[in-house]
Parts: sequence; structure tokens; C-alpha cells
Amino acid sequence: MVRIFDIVEAPDQGQNQMVYRVPPSGSGDFRIGSQVIVRESQNAVFFRDGKALDVFGPGRHTITTANIPLLINILGLAFRGNTPFKAEVYFVNMRDFIDMKWGTPEPVTLRDKELGMVRLRANGRYSMAVADPQMFVAKIVGTQGLYTTNQIEDYLRGIIISRLTDMLGELGGSLFDLPAQFDELSAGIKAKVADDFALLGVQLKQMFLGSVSPTEETQKAIDERASMGAIGNMQAYMQYQAAKSMRDAANQPGGGEAGTGVGLGAGMGLGAGMAGMISQAMQGATQQPQQPAAQSGGGQAAAPEVMTLAEAAAYLKVDPADVQALITSGQIKAKQIGTEYRISKKALDAFLSE
Repeated sequence: MVRIFDIVEAPDQGQNQMVYRVPPSGSGDFRIGSQVIVRESQNAVFFRDGKALDVFGPGRHTITTANIPLLINILGLAFRGNTPFKAEVYFVNMRDFIDMKWGTPEPVTLRDKELGMVRLRANGRYSMAVADPQMFVAKIVGTQGLYTTNQIEDYLRGIIISRLTDMLGELGGSLFDLPAQFDELSAGIKAKVADDFALLGVQLKQMFLGSVSPTEETQKAIDERASMGAIGNMQAYMQYQAAKSMRDAANQPGGGEAGTGVGLGAGMGLGAGMAGMISQAMQGATQQPQQPAAQSGGGQAAAPEVMTLAEAAAYLKVDPADVQALITSGQIKAKQIGTEYRISKKALDAFLSE
């Protein structure tokens, strides 16, 4: 069925609707003499065969051979002036679009001078207006095939994300420096994006960078780095963890070997995996071992053949926590009986002779 349009208008174009198409799909048959009603903040762009041909501003217009010469030249209308011609009309909203939101759909991976690699999310706001409706329709509708508001917003958002990623990559700094550079980043993004928007017939008016935040994985790495920096002295930290694990093991309901083992594993945290570090930390004590009391002379009593944790610490002249750490790492053999340890003098002498 032939669709003849005698009145062409877009009365229901919403404030946030960038483009309103007449007809909604396909091409319309517009009769010479039809009335085109364009409201304030609208421009009507006639479009055919991938080309934006004529633009009508606000007001009432009559389609004649005088005001659509491009259409007449292309279609070669017949005599009498009432032959319909096929085209689409796009009513472009010319008002300012404020509080337009943008954000990274996926985290952006960047090099970081302090953390190595980071994954960041970013978001912000911008405002814009269509400056050249004919260019806008030609580039957005003709080239990209987009005319719904959501499609256009996604396309513009993609341009912003591309420029943001490029700018963050060029900075080559650290994410810890970004909060102090938000104003500069906003201005830089605006300068880059404004040229891209201008090629689409769009004027970028404002651009704001709202936030740049790390992903959960990156945030975890930051927290671990901060924790290591706060620890400072690793040897003192391991001693504290060993003493804490002993206290927790002693407080386990019913005591016992299983409870003690669980408490030690949880309390130590780094545990056996840090054995090499513990060994390095203990080298100062083990490089020049003290002679046992039985060998030091002076009438001191000989050390017992089987010692408690405290006796073994006194024999080695170290803290009980140090002996606990050596037992946990497997460097000193000991027998666990309930919540207590028994260490043979031979095991201690063997350790000192290594």
C-alpha cells in the first residue's frame, strides 16, 4: 500500500530523543505540496539513498520544487507537481543534552610504574548539542546506520572510552597519581573528543571525569602491598605470628594435636611457605651458635637430654617463638605431645652443627 504523507511532523519527540524518524521504518511517499511542521529546537533533514539532502528549520514549510531542488534533481519528478517521492525525514533534536553519562563497559588494562599491570574502571558525564544536523544525519544515520537514541549514545560513548584509554596509556604513571590529575584529565579528554564529535556535526560542551577505580583483583594487590609496607620488619612479624599461633593453639577446645595443628597453620599465615625467609632471618643467630651449658664450663648444670620449648630456647639462647618457627619449618625435629613439644638435645646439636 502506497503511503502518502500530507503532513510531516514529529509532535511526540521527547526531550532526550536525539532523532525521530518519519516513517518509523522504510521510505515514505511525500507528495509535493505536503506540509512540514518543524517545532522549536528541531530541524528536519530529508534523507535518501544514504545522503542527507535538505534541511528545514523551525516553522511550517510546504514541499515545492523550489525548496527541495536536490530532491527534484535526483528524482526527476513528473509534471503537475503532485507526484510523490520516496525519502525519509529525520527530525533532529537541537537542544543541549546535559548529564550524558559514560563509563567503561569492561576494565581497561594499563601498565603501572609501581604495580606493574593494573585493570581500571572509569566513568563520568558530558554535555553536547547537534551543531550541524545535516552532517549529523549523514555521518550517524548514513555512515553508521544508527538513529535510535541508545545506539547513538553507545557510539559516542565508545569514542570517549577510546580517547580515555589512549590518554591514560600516554601518562605512563601510576594509578596513585590519578586523583590529583582529574581536572587535567577531563580537559585532555575534552580536547581529544571535541574534534571527533565535530566531524559528526556534534558540539561537545562539557566533559567531566567522575572516577577512576581499580578492579577487585587490582585492589587486592594494592591492599597486600600496603600491608607488607606496614609490616616493615619481617622477622619481628614472623615472631609475633608464631607467638600468636601458640596462644591460639593452647586455647583450642580440648587441645589435642589436631586442634594445635589447625591453630598453628591459621596463625602462622605464611607458615612453611616462608621457611626460606625465616632461615635467612635466623642466620644471624645460627652462624655463631653458643656452646651448650655442659660445654661452657664454669660449673653450670648440664642440659637435659629432652627439653621443653622454653628449655630449648634457653639452650639456643633465642626466644621460644624462634624455636617454634624452626620446628614448624622442619629445621628442628620435635615430638608434639598434646599441646606441648619435646625436643631432644641431639636434635638441637644437629641443627647447630649444620
